Amino acid sequence: MKRKLFLSTLLLAAIAGAAPAPWWLWESVTGSGAKVCSQTPLGPGWRKLLGPYKDSRCEKLIRVQ
Repeated sequence: MKRKLFLSTLLLAAIAGAAPAPWWLWESVTGSGAKVCSQTPLGPGWRKLLGPYKDSRCEKLIRVQ
């Protein structure tokens, strides 16, 4: 029984194959011109400018096919 549970857990983990969250370039809407690279929304004072990116410097765009 334990073996079946272990094998099914391994199978589910292999199928899931979660990828890291993409990075986005955010721009401040206050007029300061500040830009930040983040995976999560920064709040009401920010809007998505460009993305998604692969890296935390927002340099390598993810190509959508």
